[in-house]
Amino acid sequence: MVRIDEQFKFRVYEIVAQIPKGRVMTYGQVAAAAGAAWAAWEVGQLAHRGPTDLPWQRVVNKDGGLAKGYPGGFSGHKTALEKEGVEIDEDFKVDIERLLWHPPHKDQSSLL
Repeated sequence: MVRIDEQFKFRVYEIVAQIPKGRVMTYGQVAAAAGAAWAAWEVGQLAHRGPTDLPWQRVVNKDGGLAKGYPGGFSGHKTALEKEGVEIDEDFKVDIERLLWHPPHKDQSSLL
């Protein structure tokens, strides 16, 4: 694993905190918005070990797939998103094209 610095962690946490209820971002999208497009896996690790008060349920894989590592597995991830009105298909995926959220275009350095 590549060591991720505290600034990257902080930017990831700030971005995830902004994802609106009923919308999603991908791990790669969060990584890119935080300044390290290559770090999707690292975002996943932060989701598993980061602050539990953040809406990690709103982060999915690039195909809209839910995370088996989410507390309660796919079913736990599904339940958390359904509570926000997000529909999940039988393959444990969201409609990524319809639900993908893009952070406002602003200077990301303001997140530092």
